[in-house]
Amino acid sequence: MNGKALVCTEDQTFSMQDVSLGEMGPEDLFVRTRYSGVSIGTEFALIRKKLRWGGFPICTGYQAIGVIERVGAKVKEFQPGRTIYFRNTKSITLSDGTNVSPVAGTHCSHAVVAPSTTHGPALLPADVDPEAASLFVMPAVSLYGTDMAGVGMGDLVVVQGAGLIGLGTVAACALRGAEVIAIDVIPARLEAARMLGASYCIHAGKQDVLQAVRDIAPDGADVVFESTGVGSLIDQAILLARLGGKFVFQGNFGAGRIHLTFLEAHARQLRAFFPCDDGYIPARRAVMRLLASGALPLGKLITHRVPAEESPAFYDKINRNQADDVLGAVIVW
Repeated sequence: MNGKALVCTEDQTFSMQDVSLGEMGPEDLFVRTRYSGVSIGTEFALIRKKLRWGGFPICTGYQAIGVIERVGAKVKEFQPGRTIYFRNTKSITLSDGTNVSPVAGTHCSHAVVAPSTTHGPALLPADVDPEAASLFVMPAVSLYGTDMAGVGMGDLVVVQGAGLIGLGTVAACALRGAEVIAIDVIPARLEAARMLGASYCIHAGKQDVLQAVRDIAPDGADVVFESTGVGSLIDQAILLARLGGKFVFQGNFGAGRIHLTFLEAHARQLRAFFPCDDGYIPARRAVMRLLASGALPLGKLITHRVPAEESPAFYDKINRNQADDVLGAVIVW
């Protein structure tokens, strides 16, 4: 089972490599990838060693849409020709035998996928746009955090950080009937947040964030989502919560230590939530229903559609912080 994969070395060099995907077992699927979604936050945390899911070289993608080409002898619920959404491939090896850490390896032309796993595949509903669906993990993460925090009708919610995780949180909270304040430094992200249901948008580079939130909610927000994953911004986010409010560590802050000013959270008597992963099957299915209904217009957030052969240069540009215009990005195989 062979393919081509976007591979990153420890010195952060990106290239398209010929790879072997190992043998397909009787309970596996062999899939031809159509689209793989880019997650700038988590993937570049792995690339820059903020997170570690295995040794280098690595293949970082963890969300994709593909067409089943072969099924194992024991597979009954999937058939060749069907389109699926999936999160990982079993193994990747370079042509010289070097193992590539598949974290989770979906930036690859093909995949060997095991259905009977936590992040196993599922059939893509016929009425869902496959390109938009290739970004399914980020809104699933958002839905899971929103559900964990119990956001309800009429809640005033602050979402600090309007990347795809933050934007998914804006949409999820707005759909639950909450009033949402979105905060970011990039105008295009704030425009996207308003499109997804944010009632207020605060430009953190031009406005005093604390004062702007107090002007809207003098007592603070019922729920605050820190969605940037930047540890130095936690204290600012805590100050936005009301007495007895909720604080959600929605971003991924990596393997290192984070700092917060204890007395600010203590004085507010906050309840903190630490969502992890994508909420599994319930959240992923919910995302597909929202995409099908049009309630989650994820396709409108795609700013870059990158042919696979151009993906190494695209990743290098992001890694050099030369791509502030990237919001949603999809690799086309």
